[in-house]
Amino acid sequence: MNDSATHVLVLPSYNTGPILERTVREALRYWRPLWLFIDGSTDGAHEVFLKKPEEWPGLRVFVSQTNRGKGATAAWAADEAARAGFTHLLLMDADGQHPADRVPELMSLSAQRPEACVMGQPDFGPDAPWVRLAGRQLSVGLTQFETLWGGLADPLFGMRVYPVGPLREVFKGTRFARRYDFDPEVAVRLFWAGVPPLRCRVPVRYVPAEEGGVSHFHYLRDNAFMLWLHVRLLLSFVPRCFSVARLSRRFRRQQDGGGGPLCSC
Repeated sequence: MNDSATHVLVLPSYNTGPILERTVREALRYWRPLWLFIDGSTDGAHEVFLKKPEEWPGLRVFVSQTNRGKGATAAWAADEAARAGFTHLLLMDADGQHPADRVPELMSLSAQRPEACVMGQPDFGPDAPWVRLAGRQLSVGLTQFETLWGGLADPLFGMRVYPVGPLREVFKGTRFARRYDFDPEVAVRLFWAGVPPLRCRVPVRYVPAEEGGVSHFHYLRDNAFMLWLHVRLLLSFVPRCFSVARLSRRFRRQQDGGGGPLCSC
């Protein structure tokens, strides 16, 4: 497998446990380079990569001693990617939910449409907790309104290929989007910035605890956090609603065949 000179695969990880090694090993089968960002983990799962780096060709490990949050880690990764000359990065969860075998397809779509944000649209299986599925519907509906139904995929699903330049500009434009609010806020703000969404269906697996699955989601706290996020976005949406309407019409025309499909896979 040859390393890509333009697209880098990024795994943020916080106390992922033993499943981390399995995820990294699987991801390296499908894409290189792979960058692993350790976000203040205390479980020591990443030490295996640091002790014998020669056994992990194509892998580079970045370690933060403090927990920054997923969004702050993504901002860090985007800065490092730009410094290294990469134009795009694919964010993939390290907890086993995102399928590594779909990485080449997502990267290929990005290469065909480099101006777009390639967004995974999740296909949930019977293992998905109903409470998680029910809770995300409000965020799905609100982001559709905040983009006037312009074609965003599920805003809470984080397997996406981002153009590095626009992603960095979004981070410069807001002091938020640094923790759990990262995925939906960045999706909306990239849309507002004129980055077209390109959707691709991706199966999702919720790994049970007996297989090493972990979750740092707190239902009440994180849903309250999401409500505050959408209050902020709606307040920002009002003064730009006419420009958002123009973008939505343009992207829908492209989706209908005027400029290439926005929905693939």
